[in-house]
Amino acid sequence: MAGKALVREAHEARVRAARERFFQRGDGEVDGVTSVVLRSWSRCAERGIDYRAAVDRDPAGRAALAELRERSGELLEQAGGIMEHVFEQIRASGSMVILADADGVILHSLGDPDFVTRAQRVALQPGATWGETVRGTNAIGTALIERMPIEVCGGEHFLDRNGFLTCSAAPVFDAEGRVAGVLDISGDYRNYQPHTLALVRLSVQLLEKRLFEHRFARDLVLAFHSRPEYVGSLQEGLIALSADGQLLGMNGAARECLVGLTGGAPSTSLNNLFRTSFGTLLDRARRDPASLLAVELRDGQQVYLRLKTTVPVRAGFSAMRQADCIVASARGATAPARSAAKSPQGVTLEDLATGDAQLQLALDRGARILGKDIPLLIQGESGVGKELFARAFHNSGPRRDGPFVALNCAAIPENLIESELFGYSGGAFTGARREGAVGKIQQAHGGTLFLDEIGDMPLGMQARLLRVLQERCVTPVGGSAQVAVDISLVCATHRSLRDLVREGSFREDLYYRVNGLTVTLPALRQRSDIRRIVMSLLAREAAGESDRALGISEEVMRFFERYPWPGNVRQLQNVIRVAVALLDPDETMILPKHLPEDLFGTDEYDGAKPMSEEAPRAAPVASAAVSGVPVAASLDEIELQAIAQAMRETGGNVSAAARRLGISRNTLYRKLGRMS
Repeated sequence: MAGKALVREAHEARVRAARERFFQRGDGEVDGVTSVVLRSWSRCAERGIDYRAAVDRDPAGRAALAELRERSGELLEQAGGIMEHVFEQIRASGSMVILADADGVILHSLGDPDFVTRAQRVALQPGATWGETVRGTNAIGTALIERMPIEVCGGEHFLDRNGFLTCSAAPVFDAEGRVAGVLDISGDYRNYQPHTLALVRLSVQLLEKRLFEHRFARDLVLAFHSRPEYVGSLQEGLIALSADGQLLGMNGAARECLVGLTGGAPSTSLNNLFRTSFGTLLDRARRDPASLLAVELRDGQQVYLRLKTTVPVRAGFSAMRQADCIVASARGATAPARSAAKSPQGVTLEDLATGDAQLQLALDRGARILGKDIPLLIQGESGVGKELFARAFHNSGPRRDGPFVALNCAAIPENLIESELFGYSGGAFTGARREGAVGKIQQAHGGTLFLDEIGDMPLGMQARLLRVLQERCVTPVGGSAQVAVDISLVCATHRSLRDLVREGSFREDLYYRVNGLTVTLPALRQRSDIRRIVMSLLAREAAGESDRALGISEEVMRFFERYPWPGNVRQLQNVIRVAVALLDPDETMILPKHLPEDLFGTDEYDGAKPMSEEAPRAAPVASAAVSGVPVAASLDEIELQAIAQAMRETGGNVSAAARRLGISRNTLYRKLGRMS
């Protein structure tokens, strides 16, 4: 302790001498501070910032802070758990963990109460701006300008009043290399710890990885490194690819490795990076998704690469943009029931309330605008239930007796979306029906129009939709007469419309038209009501099991609660469906052996494996894997293909096929009935 005190006193003496030379003598060539701090001091002096300025409190108001937090919603969402973990490591050290946006505005903080009170005296609190132009040299603002991790201790702060602080901060970068925010640990300078900056840098690496994987959850992601043991670590390079092999984004490690090959071009093809073609990589990944492939970059450097994605690898990625679907979870369901949950067609917002706080916030916000002419925008990952939420919103309002018309803007070819949305007159184009057709907008008259994945709507269609929303009239393709329409508009997207506006692919005026109220649906891994969802889905799958009541073992339930569920509720539904199918007639409890093998196919989920994961499983999925059925297919496809293959190989003998599949004859009869 005495040694640390001496080191701190020596550092303080050097900084005091440097401040005196810089501020009193105007000497720009000073020792005692780093070149980064000296550059920052010089910038502050050039801007005329007074280092003796009194305290000014400028935190944004509650409404303004709420808007800023909404703008950085994804950053906040992914950083929350990391910040809590970091704070647990530094608790009772007189410190706080801080997250700020790209402008240096503090969005969220966690800290020891005593230090938080001191920090508030200099406005180190949510809503306050800590950009360098406002607060002078400080870790948050200077890290944003320097675009690198920064440590500012004691008198290195430009403003005298901040001299009691020691701050370590690192900027957070998105997949395009832009600064998304900054993570900071601040404390009393007398409690300076040399490892704090390393903790911040490690936490930012984890945050950047989560942001990347969240953004490209529906795309193909490749992980690579020059050393095989680093693939799967925080040091791995990550690149996201479209279905045709175009780069969608890279993390910092990949950008550093590939910058000489990409030339900074955001749309560089994978074929321009690796000597192995995109198609060959996909073929190899399809055969063994967990394998580590040795490939060469175009500059001759060898790297080790692994497919790191939850999206099934299929030619064309045809399943990647399918419409969201979800089974309604009955409110309050705590045990398996023989009656199925309420049909999604009749579900209301109240039915969706299962006790999760994040979902309840979305439900409450949606309920407040029922019956009001306010468009609703639903955000969330694929499979979280955006269409179900939209239908529940419709069923809960005064338009419940009107039509609910849905259109997936990403699933319809660009040359057909215009006629689908606006309809067409007879003979409007080659192949058009003589009598014409009514478009989705007109079909929704008196009810609700749900536009799923509106971020994928072509720009030309956006202009026409905007006119409809403004004039409340629609003109069919090839027609001249306007038809008045009365619709409630609900839109959904898994993308950030703000980013699309900045990129020029989404009209700003349309954005403000559709974004009346935004609600964000939590991913399944973030929800606290997984048990209720599981039991509700099980009740639906067991609806035809009139002779037995099904249950789930506590071991499997705990596994469900730990598993990250990249496919959200849709994936959980498929898992439960397969598990029920694998039960023998005399079995009523779902055990680890009944779970599909692909849940344990990658090292990423090792921590979620149930203790009995090594137990023998029924054979359908395993048989599919060894008999040529692609393991990347959906669970339903694996099941159907395995059954069909077993029936072919046994010449239609049900008993022999059941033995080959490892299930009972009655179970196979039931599955054959579903296939017919």
